[in-house]
Amino acid sequence: MAYTLDEVAFLATHTDDIAAATAGLAFTRSSLLDDVAVLRARFGEHGRAVTELAQARRSATAHGKFPADWLTDLDAAQQATPQVVAAQRAARLRRVLGADALIHDVTCSVGTEGASISGRYLGSDLDPVRLAMARHNLGADAWLVRADATVPASRGADAIVADPARRAGGRRITHPDQLLPPLPDLLAAWPGQELAVKCAPGLDFSDWDGLVSLVSVDGGVKEACLYTPGLADGERREAIVISGGEVDRLTDAQPDDVGAGEPGRYLIDPDGAVVRAGLVRHYAAREGLWMLDERIAYLTGDDIPAGRSGFPVEQIVPLKKLKAALGSDVGSLEILVRGVDVDPDVLRKKLKLRGSRPAAVVCTRIGTQGVAIVCGPREHRPARN
Repeated sequence: MAYTLDEVAFLATHTDDIAAATAGLAFTRSSLLDDVAVLRARFGEHGRAVTELAQARRSATAHGKFPADWLTDLDAAQQATPQVVAAQRAARLRRVLGADALIHDVTCSVGTEGASISGRYLGSDLDPVRLAMARHNLGADAWLVRADATVPASRGADAIVADPARRAGGRRITHPDQLLPPLPDLLAAWPGQELAVKCAPGLDFSDWDGLVSLVSVDGGVKEACLYTPGLADGERREAIVISGGEVDRLTDAQPDDVGAGEPGRYLIDPDGAVVRAGLVRHYAAREGLWMLDERIAYLTGDDIPAGRSGFPVEQIVPLKKLKAALGSDVGSLEILVRGVDVDPDVLRKKLKLRGSRPAAVVCTRIGTQGVAIVCGPREHRPARN
């Protein structure tokens, strides 16, 4: 539930009390009723707001979205961009536009983007409660105004940043035209302006005339960002892979001259940002890998790329012969599937594993045949120093 302005004012002026009162509470499914009762007894009518703030803060800080002392509600915490991702967007904007550029964040919410953008920043949002939280989070000197994202409240900004809602009716939105506000409405509202529009990574970006940037953090794809051509730096696709604090950037400006061939020593499953950005060939070319099949995003090679993991290839068999190939000594099995109609949970039950040896199997397609690539357990190669 959203807060009222009175609740935001209370939360902002009782930060120390709230931190002390919530520090020892678990907020698990089994403890929640008791936790709520404790907070209502201490904070009276504001107990509900304190409960939501504590839950939202724990969720947001666990995913690196903003500092633990920020004000936020559950919805804002869920949609907020992790700080390491926002920092990459800010770096692109400053690199392309210069350090003195004015960035107008037209859906500023509680201020996540503003915390990452150094220099001139204007934040606006239609929700006065979110603006009040942003004022607390960014400081009294932050330049914030109330405005609809589709009704321009500024002139002369060098770039517009927008983060439309990515869910409707509890379901994920699957096309940019269905965002709230819709992408066409944002473009129409800011004609001639450069835009950076944050989106869910699973949207259909095929019609976008600019750069699509996919970002993953520690193996999970967090966000896509659509940049208009003036912010694209001549690129159309970008994958940013953040792992252990290290940032790896790949674009379609890099070579992609690789083909398919027989399996090497290892099978490599590229990071999800690389796959969703359509940069599997570019990644293979950079890392000295090649494809097993021209249309399937699995790679192979004789070495695992630095900072990544791979599976030592043992044998390739038709899918129907997988059980016999595994034998009786396999007990734990990591299952990957791409390009064939195989449900990992159903397959695991059918295999009835009884042994003790760990292994992995990749169910995929090579040419017209569905195959199972039987591998040893996943191996990790340290990142370069």
